[in-house]
Amino acid sequence: MIDDTIYFTSKEVLGGVPLKEGDLVNCIAIRCGAEEGWKAVRVEKCVDGWEDDGRGCSEADTMQLQPLIGTVTSFDGDFGYVNESTYFSQHSLSDGYIPMKGDWVQVKYFINPTKWTTQAHSVAPLRYSRLDQVRVTSMYGNKGVVEDSVFFTLDSLLMPAFYQPRPGDLVNLVMVESSQSLYCWRALCSMSPVVDGELQGVLQNIEGLDISDYGQFGCLMMGEKRALVFWIQNLGSEIHTLKCCGFAGWDSEEQFMLGAVSKSTAESQRPRPVQEESSESLGKHSDGNMKEAEEELDAKDKIHPGVERGQDFNMEILPGERVSIIINCQAKSLGSCAELLLLRFSSFTIGRRLEVRVCSEDENLLKPRGPFVVSDKRLQEPTAFQVITVSAPRDTQRFSKRRLPNFTPAYPVPQALRDCVERSGDVLVIKPCLGEVLSPSNMQSRFSTLLWLEELHAEKEMKEFSIVGALLRKGAVHLHLEVLGLSEGRPHLNIGDKITLKKPQTNGVVIEYTSYVTEIDEEEVSLRVNTDFQRSYLGEPLDNQSNICNFWFCDTSCCKLNFSFLFGCLVLFPSRVILQTPQWNGQWLKDVDQIKTIKNAEREAVKRILAGECRPTPYVLFGPPGTGKTITLIEVILQVYHFLPNSRILVCTPSNSAADLICTRLHYSGFLENGSLARVNAFSRDNEVVILRPYAKAGEDIRHAAFHRIVVSTCSSAGMFHNIGIRVGQFSHLFLDEAGQATEPESMIPISLISEKDGQIVLAGDPCQLGPVVKSEVASVFGLGVSLLERLMTNPLYSRQDSGYDPKLVTKLIYNYRSHEVLLSLPSKLFYNGELSFQAPRSVVDSLSEWNSLPKKGFPLLFHGVRGTEMREGSNPSWFNPVEAVQVMMYCCQLAKKLYKPVNAADIGIIAPYRKQEISSLHFDKNEGTAVQL
Repeated sequence: MIDDTIYFTSKEVLGGVPLKEGDLVNCIAIRCGAEEGWKAVRVEKCVDGWEDDGRGCSEADTMQLQPLIGTVTSFDGDFGYVNESTYFSQHSLSDGYIPMKGDWVQVKYFINPTKWTTQAHSVAPLRYSRLDQVRVTSMYGNKGVVEDSVFFTLDSLLMPAFYQPRPGDLVNLVMVESSQSLYCWRALCSMSPVVDGELQGVLQNIEGLDISDYGQFGCLMMGEKRALVFWIQNLGSEIHTLKCCGFAGWDSEEQFMLGAVSKSTAESQRPRPVQEESSESLGKHSDGNMKEAEEELDAKDKIHPGVERGQDFNMEILPGERVSIIINCQAKSLGSCAELLLLRFSSFTIGRRLEVRVCSEDENLLKPRGPFVVSDKRLQEPTAFQVITVSAPRDTQRFSKRRLPNFTPAYPVPQALRDCVERSGDVLVIKPCLGEVLSPSNMQSRFSTLLWLEELHAEKEMKEFSIVGALLRKGAVHLHLEVLGLSEGRPHLNIGDKITLKKPQTNGVVIEYTSYVTEIDEEEVSLRVNTDFQRSYLGEPLDNQSNICNFWFCDTSCCKLNFSFLFGCLVLFPSRVILQTPQWNGQWLKDVDQIKTIKNAEREAVKRILAGECRPTPYVLFGPPGTGKTITLIEVILQVYHFLPNSRILVCTPSNSAADLICTRLHYSGFLENGSLARVNAFSRDNEVVILRPYAKAGEDIRHAAFHRIVVSTCSSAGMFHNIGIRVGQFSHLFLDEAGQATEPESMIPISLISEKDGQIVLAGDPCQLGPVVKSEVASVFGLGVSLLERLMTNPLYSRQDSGYDPKLVTKLIYNYRSHEVLLSLPSKLFYNGELSFQAPRSVVDSLSEWNSLPKKGFPLLFHGVRGTEMREGSNPSWFNPVEAVQVMMYCCQLAKKLYKPVNAADIGIIAPYRKQEISSLHFDKNEGTAVQL
C-alpha cells in the first residue's frame, strides 16, 4: 500500500525495483468510481542523490524511458516482443489495442536492471485510422481484405455475435499500420448488420419437411460418374410446393448436375435419410427401408437424365408424400470439391452439402514410400575430458590457383553476443546501436552485429543436421558420407566446407577427425580425411555422431573487412549533389550503338551514366521485371568500354546465376576483344557453362584478373580483391545488378573498391521486388533485410517529386517488354504509380489468350485451387502434394502436346516452394515425355 490508500503489486513497479516499507515513490493511480479504491498503474522509486552517494545514477539511467519504433514479432495474448527483443505485457498496451505480428508500434522502453533486458513501458500503434462504409472485397478462409488495401483476420477481429463477413458486405472499421504480406494496414475492429440466411440455417429441416442429409459421393477417378438419391418427405399437415432446384455455384467446374425428379406414394413408416459409412457404400438401412436402399444402390453408379439448372418444377408435395431427387456427379477437377444443393420452396429454401474427392491413377506413383518420422535433434554428446583433433590436408592445388598472398583476419562472434543469443536474451542490451537510426557513426558496429546474428543463426541451423551413428563408404581416394536432404539444401554444403567426424574412445577421450568436402553428388558427399584414418577405416559406424558444420569462408569475413573502409556521406548517405566534369562529351555515334533494341529512355540513361556528372554518388536504374534493366546495363558496360578507354569495370551481382547471365550476354554481344573479360568465381564453385570456362580460367589468378578491362563476380567473391591488397580506385566503374537482392554489407564489398573521389557506382534493380534473403529473424527486423538500393530510394535526393525523379540520379524504366497488358495493371497500380507501359510483342503475349482452359478469354492468368493433401515421407522434411503435381503436369501436357500451336516444352517453367514438389513434377515430366524447366 502507498500512504495506506493506494493498492499496487510488483507488476506496476517501474523496472521491477524491489521496494521496502518507508521508501519514497511517485505513482499514478486510478479508480473506477467514487466508492471504489485507488489502484496504482505506475510506481517509480524516488532516489535521493545525497543518500546514495551517486549509486542511483546507473539505476536512473536504466529506468529512463527511451523511444523505439519497430514491429511486433510475437504476441500470445498475455505478453509479446517488439523486434524480437523488447518485452511487453498486455498491461503496457494502449486502451483497446490488441497487437498482432507485423504491427508497427511506437514504444517507450527501459532496461530492466534485474534481468538486463529491454522492457516496454507503453506500446501504441504507430498510426491508426477509421474507415466507414467500406466493402469487403475478398475472403480466404479466416482472412480477408477490405477495399483491396486493408487486411484482416477473424481471429483478431472484434465483431458482432454470429457475424461472418462475406465479399460485398459494407463494414465500418478501425485500422492500424501493419506489414501483412502486400498490405500495409490491418483492421482492428469491424461492425456490420448481421446477414440473414446463414449457411447453418439453410441446412435445417423446417415446416415439417424431412430431407436426406448425406451428400458424400466418395472418391471418384477422373471421368468417373456417380449418382446419389435425395429424399424429400412431407411429415407435416400442410402442402408444400417444390419450385425448383439449383446449386450455390461453389464448384466452378460444374461437376454436379440435377438428375430425375419423381414422386412416390407414401409408405406406412417414415423413410430414413441415406447414411453411408464410407465412400464405397451407401450404408446401412433398417429392415423396413430395404426397398429404398435398393433404389439408392441402383442409382449410385448410373447417370440419370438430368434437368436444366434452375428449371421450375412447381411440384406439390402432399402430407405423407415423398419426392426423390437424383444428383449426378462427373469427376472433372482433381482434389476435394464441395457444392451446395438448394431446394427452393414457396417461402423458404433448404440446402444440402455435396462433397466429392476426385483422384487420378498417377497419384499412386507419388504416394509416400513410408511414413514421415520426425528426427530427434536433441543429441546428447558425451562429456569429453580430452579432445584429440586430427586434421585433414587442405586442397593445396585448388587454393594455389587463387594465388591469395594475404588473407582476411578473423572476425569471431563476441562471446557476450553469442551467450545472449544462446539464452534468447535481449540483443538491445548488448548492442544498443541496433535501436538507433542507421548513420555513418554507427554503421560499422550495427552491420557487424547484424552479420554476427546471421552467422549465429547459420551455426544453429547446421547443428540441427547432426547425424548419429554415421556410416562412411570407403572409396579409392576419399570417404563418402550420405546426407539425407542434401539435394534440397538441408543442409546447404559447398565444396571446401568442413565436416567434423567425432568418435568417442574410452575414459572420456573423443577423437575429432576434420574432413573437407571435395565433391557433392545428389545426397552423398566425398570427404578428404587424414591419410591414416582413410587407410584404417573399415566401414564401422561411428559411435556418436558426424557433426556437419559449414565453414564460412567468404561471406561474413569479407563483409566485415569492408568496415575498415569508411566511406563519406557522398556515397552511402548523400544529402546533396556535387556536379563533376563529364567523362564523356555527349557525341553519340549511332554506328557504335551496340544493342539496337533499346529505346530512347534507356539510351538517355546510358548517356547520363557515361557522363557521370554526379559521381561518386550512386546512380540508380530501377524498374519492374521485363523492363530491360539487364539489357540496358549491358549496353552501358559496352559503351563505357568503348568510349572510356581508361576505364576498368567491375560488374557484381548477389548470385552466381545473375553473374553468369551478365557474362554470357557480354560474350554474345561480339563487341569485346579477346582477353578483356574475366569471370571471378569462388574457389568452391565448379564452372559448368562451356562458354564461361575461358573467362573463369582468366579469373583464377586474382591479381591478374584485377587488371582486365571488365571483371564479373558476385559481391562476396569481390572480397578476394582485398586479400591481394588491391588499392582503392583500381576499378573506375562499378555496376551492381539485382542490387535490391543484396544486403547492404554485401553491396559494400565491391563499393569499397571504388574511389570516393571520382569512381562511378550504378545500382540496377527494383526496390519493390523481394529483398535480400536473411534467415535470422532478429537480424531481419533490425534492418539486415533492407538493401542499399531500397534505403537510398527513401533518401530525399532519390525520392519521387511532383515532376518525377531527378534524371541525374535516377532512371525509372516503365516500358515492359515481357508481360501481357492486363497482367501489368495490378502491379502498376500498387507499386509503380500506374506508369507501366505495355510494349511486349503481340504475337507472343497473345498466343495463349484464347486458350480453352482459361476461365476468361483474353486474360492469360489462371488460378486453380486444388484441395489436395500435403505429405512428407521417411526422414525427408520437404512437403509435397501429389494432387497438385498431377494437375500441374496435366496443364503442361495440354500446353506442350494438345494445342493447335503447341508450346515448346523448354519454354514452360514450374516453380514450387519445396524441393520434393519439384521432384514430384519432374517424375511426371519424364513419364509424359516433356522437358519443362523446374
